Amino acid sequence: MDYAEPKRHHSHFRYWMRHIAAVPKGFLRYQVLELLNEKPLSGSEIMNEIENRTNGLWRPSPGSVYPLLAWLRDSGYIKKAPTEESGVKRYLLTENGKRLLEEQRKIRRQLRDKAKFFVPPFLGAIWYSLSSKKAAELQKSCRRLIQAFINIGINVGRKFSEKAFEETIKVLDEAAAKLEEINKKLEEK
Repeated sequence: MDYAEPKRHHSHFRYWMRHIAAVPKGFLRYQVLELLNEKPLSGSEIMNEIENRTNGLWRPSPGSVYPLLAWLRDSGYIKKAPTEESGVKRYLLTENGKRLLEEQRKIRRQLRDKAKFFVPPFLGAIWYSLSSKKAAELQKSCRRLIQAFINIGINVGRKFSEKAFEETIKVLDEAAAKLEEINKKLEEK
C-alpha cells in the first residue's frame, strides 16, 4: 500500500464529515443553550467553541447560529450580556432559557433511555459531558477509528481479496464485541 494514500483519503474524510454528515434537528439549539449556560458568548464564539469541542469536525454556519440567537432572544430565552468590549454582543441565558435547557435535557434523557438513542460520537454529542482532556482523547480515538473504517472500505473495495475481507470482518466483530461488553458493564452499574 502506498503510505501517502491515507492522507489523500483523510481530506475526503474531512470533506465528508463537514458536508455530508447530517446534524440532528434541535442539536444546535441544545448545544447553544448548554454553552450559554456555562458563560456568556457571542455568535462567533459559539461557532468556535462547537468547532473546538468537535475537534474541527463540525462548525455551524453563521446562517444557522445568528438566526437561532435572534429567535432565542426574541422568545425570551437569552438576553444580551453586559460587556466592556465595544461591538461584541454576548448572550446569556434568562430564567426562561434555563427552564428550556432543563426541558431539552429531560427530552434527551428520555430519548436515550427509552429508545436507546445515541448520537454518533463524531457529531460531538457525548463530548459535552466530559472534561476537555477526556473529550480530546475520545475524539482522537473516534476520528482514528472512523478514518480507518473509511480507508479500509475504499481499499477493500478497490483491491478486493478474500483474506483482507475476512480480516476486516474479524476485527470489526471483535471491536463490536468489546464495546458491547463495556456497555453491558455500564448498564449494570
